Amino acid sequence: MELTLESQGYLEALYRAYLEDPFSLPEEWRRYFSALALEASRREPLEDGRRATPAPLAEAVDLAFLLKVERLVQAYRELGHLAARIDPLGRERPRPKELSLEAHGLLREDLFRSLPPFFGAPTLGDLLGRLEEVYLGPVGFEVVHTEPEERAWLLSRIEAPWPKPPREVRRRMLERLMQASLFEAFLQRKYLGAKTFSLEGLEGLVPLLLEAVEEAARHGVREVVLGMAHRGRLNVLAHVVGKPFERIFREFEEIFPEGYSGDVKYHLGFSNDLTTPYGKVHVSLNFNPSHLEFVNPVTLGRLRAKQDRFGDRERKRGLAILVHGDSAFIGEGIVQETLNLSRLPGYRVGGTLHVVANNQLGFTTLPEEYTSCRYPTDIAKMVGAPVFHVNAEALDELWFVLGLALEYRQRFGKDVVIDLVGYRRRGHNETDEPTFTQPPMYALISKKPEPWKVYGERLLAEGVVAEGELKAKEEAYLANLESEFARVKAEPGPVVPHGLSGIWQGYVGGPDHLVPEVDTGVPLEALKELLLRLSTVPEGFQVHPKLKRFLEARKEMAEAKRPLDWAAAEALAFASLAAEGHRVRLTGQDALRGTFTQRHAALYDYQTGRPYIPLQHLAEGQAEVEIYNSPLSEAGVLGFEYGYSMEYPEALVLWEAQFGDFVNVAQVYIDQFLASAEAKWNRLSGLVLLLPHGLEGQGPEHSSARPERFLQLAAQDNLQIAYPTTPAQFFHLLRRQVKRPIRKPLVVLTPKSLLRHPEVVSSLEELAQGRFQKVIPERVKGARKVLLTSGKVYYELLQKRREVGAEDVALIRLELLYPFPEAELKEALGFYPKKTPVVYVQEEPVNQGAWWYLSARFCGEIYGHPFSVVARPESPSPAVGSSKVHKEEQEALLEEAFK
Repeated sequence: MELTLESQGYLEALYRAYLEDPFSLPEEWRRYFSALALEASRREPLEDGRRATPAPLAEAVDLAFLLKVERLVQAYRELGHLAARIDPLGRERPRPKELSLEAHGLLREDLFRSLPPFFGAPTLGDLLGRLEEVYLGPVGFEVVHTEPEERAWLLSRIEAPWPKPPREVRRRMLERLMQASLFEAFLQRKYLGAKTFSLEGLEGLVPLLLEAVEEAARHGVREVVLGMAHRGRLNVLAHVVGKPFERIFREFEEIFPEGYSGDVKYHLGFSNDLTTPYGKVHVSLNFNPSHLEFVNPVTLGRLRAKQDRFGDRERKRGLAILVHGDSAFIGEGIVQETLNLSRLPGYRVGGTLHVVANNQLGFTTLPEEYTSCRYPTDIAKMVGAPVFHVNAEALDELWFVLGLALEYRQRFGKDVVIDLVGYRRRGHNETDEPTFTQPPMYALISKKPEPWKVYGERLLAEGVVAEGELKAKEEAYLANLESEFARVKAEPGPVVPHGLSGIWQGYVGGPDHLVPEVDTGVPLEALKELLLRLSTVPEGFQVHPKLKRFLEARKEMAEAKRPLDWAAAEALAFASLAAEGHRVRLTGQDALRGTFTQRHAALYDYQTGRPYIPLQHLAEGQAEVEIYNSPLSEAGVLGFEYGYSMEYPEALVLWEAQFGDFVNVAQVYIDQFLASAEAKWNRLSGLVLLLPHGLEGQGPEHSSARPERFLQLAAQDNLQIAYPTTPAQFFHLLRRQVKRPIRKPLVVLTPKSLLRHPEVVSSLEELAQGRFQKVIPERVKGARKVLLTSGKVYYELLQKRREVGAEDVALIRLELLYPFPEAELKEALGFYPKKTPVVYVQEEPVNQGAWWYLSARFCGEIYGHPFSVVARPESPSPAVGSSKVHKEEQEALLEEAFK
């Protein structure tokens, strides 16, 4: 039990029980009270034979002494980690004065005084010895900030005698430690000067991760998803995930097949089935860009999708392990975003095992320069995660801590952190000279023997391994490396990227035009039925008075009494896909209601606040529809949804920005994952980004989703960028994303003001028939010019054409910006004589929007037509801050278009 003497109530209760019946207490308590001669403290019988009231406990027990002892114990629990021997370089750590007897008013002679049994030691001296052993050894515990139930459980495990690793486990850890060290040395010899981001100084990470997989399997885990940066990545790929040495060596040769750009070897991922005594475990190491910690939410999203796929609602079947760098863990804001996701319903994965590969150094930066906290792991305390600081060379203690961490995770379903404290034997990379900046530190490192030799000598002395046994294993391992290396040199060949297998069979990447279009319509009667279900609430449910009209409108749409608006078309896209067995997942800030009060995916009882989501009550056997309000986070949530889409190709997975410009904060994911993952890693995703876009006088930041950035990244059919103008177009676009077998991220520039525009409507028949139109043509005989445009400004041009009576001007809508619909646009423009001018009209400044993309493609002439632009003047800002000036600019732009 956790010690607490906040009052003397606990002892008083035991004392009273002892006075009534000594044998009602356990033997150790009877011995304790007997030793204190409490019986003698009873008053003499009264003359009439009655017993006097027993003396107060305070007269028999020195409670002040026990309170001092308790404060000493609490000091070790709270501050012992500051003096623990966690630094393998042996540098002195100041011992807090609170860990002394004197700080609590205790004397040396008190060491021989007896203690109650709940202290777990007969005397203060014995207790002090145990506290020193537990809290000042090679593990520093930070657990007092956890929840009371968790803290009591953790302390009961920490302060009990620690189990020692079984003999075979110790032999196994030694062999893995040896292999990790020899592998790094081998790479240094064979590929002199090549960047490998060596693990030397933290080789304990390899046995830690392998034991983590086996221990997780013992708890029933069957899926492990790993995320890490490049330090030690090659070692983890080889020895934890089981990537063949031959493949790693071929990647050093840097021969790639045609059409495959690839990536540096220390960014690559791999997956494999590992066999443990408790069954097979599928282990996946995520591909990772140079932006270090940005793989974190991607890893959690992948695991969440795996859990959802297998119906693992308790989140016990899969485990995420994130390996962090020390300076990156505290320095990268994406870590905080990821931690904040850990307990939210839409993102919970049942707890993550965080391992900080702490080499006590950034590139050239010391801890006092990269963190304002005591430890880089202090950020994890924001979610109450226990933190275990472990000397990376203390393998036996590390094994105990790992077991404790995983048991905590399985028991409480929360994050836990192991801070693996080591050092970095070489520079940041193999060409870096670390003594330029940390000469004293590297003077110590130069004297350090390899960790496996130190641990090996210990096991040899204890008889766990035999003389010569380790040498034989070393020679056999090196011979295997040499053999694999020789084969690669003798048979040079390209690195072939992994093909699509498992859940990805049947899906493709590559050129968009090789995949045929599909009809995405839904039978009319099915659409009507779905609309009725979307407008129905349970009996007794009190709908908000203002939303009654919203539901009535949906019923009228089902009866063809009014056309469909944007939100209704979206709801039907979601509903029809779910009814056909496709999971739908949408997250974003205020996504349930919709930023513009348009979606109302969740209805809330006006009296009780109880939510009801009609999309989840469509039909028996329908697929899940999940819509979550996200935290105020763009990067972390987008990374999570990208990871989710990687494990659920048959689902419609969407992330919505509150305003289109919010995606700016998640640019790393756009650049390094969505736009380039297929080219770098042969990894596909069908993630949809909904980005409200359009200049409407709301100032610079709520106007533009920066379409020019996406268009600049567009190459080799890596993305789909669409700017639909009708609800039917949006409906077919979303269904097309799932129904076609090709998987590419889809960027949709969605409207704001058009959500309720009277002309932005579609009929049920338009949803029931046909497919997404990449170009919406218009045929105007004798047209003097053609205005080519995209999105919201089309309706303003349409209205302006009516006002000025310019019926000789045609309006063609470019609904798909990329992959560029060349055939469709060529056909639409083919109706007009070759010299008819074509003007692209955009409301964005001329240096933004789609114009630069189009002008670079067509250079003043588009399929034989003169090609020019009408746009706002160039600007470093997306829009003006004044709604008055905005209207003046917009009117001038429209007038210019019809000159």
